This record gives sequence, C-alpha cells and structure tokens, in this order.
Amino acid sequence: MLRDWQRSSEPRNKSKRRRECGVPTNPVQRRVRELVRFTQQLQRVHPNVLAKELSRRILHQDNDLVVINKPYGLPVHGGPGVQLCISDVLPILAKMLHGHKAEPLHLCHRLDKETTGVMVLAWEKDMAHQVQELFRTRQVEKKYWAITVRVPLPSAGVVDIPVMEKEVSGHQQHHKMTLSPSYRLDNGKMVKVRASRDAQVAVTQYQVLSSTPSSALVELQPVTGIKHQLRVHLSFGLDCPILGDHKYSDWNRLAPQKLPAGTLKKLGLQQSKARYIPLHLHARQLALPALGARTEGLLLACRPPHFFACSLRRLGLHTPNEDQSRGSEARRGEAQ
Repeated sequence: MLRDWQRSSEPRNKSKRRRECGVPTNPVQRRVRELVRFTQQLQRVHPNVLAKELSRRILHQDNDLVVINKPYGLPVHGGPGVQLCISDVLPILAKMLHGHKAEPLHLCHRLDKETTGVMVLAWEKDMAHQVQELFRTRQVEKKYWAITVRVPLPSAGVVDIPVMEKEVSGHQQHHKMTLSPSYRLDNGKMVKVRASRDAQVAVTQYQVLSSTPSSALVELQPVTGIKHQLRVHLSFGLDCPILGDHKYSDWNRLAPQKLPAGTLKKLGLQQSKARYIPLHLHARQLALPALGARTEGLLLACRPPHFFACSLRRLGLHTPNEDQSRGSEARRGEAQ
C-alpha cells in the first residue's frame, strides 16, 4: 500500500517541484520558454560579456582574419533601438585576443540580425577592404541553410528575379523588399515589362537537401548580395517562406507566420505562440580565395544553432552528414 501511494505521488511531487522552480508543466509553454532561451538577444548584456561570448565562437584565426559563428538576434551595426551590436565590441574582442595594445578588428561583411553563421573579421583595415572587394565582385562562394514551410519545386534550380523595396499600405504601413519581375502574363502571353530603376539584379541558386510533405531543408547559394534576397526569393518566388520569417510570409501584413496544423504539432506549438519561432536561416559556409599571406583558399563552415537543429529533428529533416552516416551504418549492417 505504501509503495502504491509513493508511486502515485511521485508525478504530483515532480509536477509540484517544477511549479516551485518556475518550470511550466504545459508542454507548449515549455517549448515557448525553450525557444526564448535559445534566442535570447545578446545585445542586452554587458559589452565585455558579449565580447567573451564571441571569442568562444571563433571558427578560425590567423594573422589576417578572425572568423566567428554569429549568434541569433545580434545586430552587426548600430541603429534605432539597438543597445549593443557586434561592431561596438570589436575593440574589446581584439584586446581579449591580442592584448591591451591591440587595434580594433574590422568588419568585412554583414549578416542580418536574425541570421546566424559564418562571419569574417579582419585585423587590418586594408585586409578588410580586400575581403569586401571579394564579396563585391562575387568571388566569395556563400552557402546558407534554411528550413522552409512547404517544399520548393523543382527541388533544385535558380531564381533570377530582380528585387526592389516597396512601401506596403495596409493596416500597418511598412517597407519590404519584393520581386520586380521583367515579364508578366497578359491574356496568357508573356510580355516584357519596363524595369524599375529601383530594381536590383538578384540571383539565387537553391537545392533541397531533405524534405517531408510539408517542410524542407534547403541549401541556398546567393550569386548576388541584395538585402533580404534569400527571404524574398523563397517566399515570393518559390512560395516556400523560411520558417520563422514573420516579415516575408505575407505581403500585406506584419503578423506572426501562419503555419499548417501538422507543422505546429511537430514543433510542439500552437498558432498563438508562432511569434516565438526564430528565423531559421544560417550562413553555413564561406569559401574565400587566396589572400594576403595565404597561398590557398580558405573554406569556413559552422553548424547551425541549437534551435535550428531541434527544429530539424522535430520536423523529421536531416542534414547531408546524417545521410552519409546513415548510409555507412546501413552498409556496415549489410556486411555483417
């Protein structure tokens, strides 16, 4: 009898301890807390703390460059409402790495606040300018990973549609990047339209790496570097917005991304909590040509952040490395 009572009381005691510790017992609330924890904005911390965190995220360091894995939610440059950004702490980071007499590091390019992944810094301003020129002249090969809502068709291709910024007049007036195609259909016929002088050439190669009926892991190679190009091409060009892209999932409104019931169930969320889903866009890899003292090119890659990996697992998607390991395991099994 005592043992039966102890067994029946254990779940209640565990639940009580969770409540006392402030841990939500509701699985949706726990998932929301998990997402918020994964995506805490580092711009709220002390500059020394941020610099220390960036030093832990170094992927490569030599006499010319320092390459970091940029965290989520951290702006590269300052601006309205920005309390702290990467450029603010570059002097501190340089001193942590090279002593108190070190000159500040220099930005070589930028990533959006919500984008994670490979980011290149330079010790000297001249080197930063050389790397910037490589980006400008499209000599840097960039690969991004994105989790998309729905699956791009065909599974590999090129989106070559100019992009421009427009004002959206609706419930809330705001500006967005959008497509500015060179052709339109007129009574079933393809008609060339006059290009807007504000439109910029935008070209994106893409390939589906893994998919389910309702989502995909997509590798993106931007040939050009226009603002929000990948997000616009996926959402408006392929009708497959990036998971957590609350700006470009709907043209007319600024609201949390509307997700299918099946996707929400896999993610462990309700639609009312979809606003907590972060943008799942990761700068996976950069290939820099030989530069400075280096006689060979430099290939830089980093894993996606924890929240990205969790979403892959929940949605039933897997990375190419997982494919290879599964294949080798299957071959070992056959041999045995």
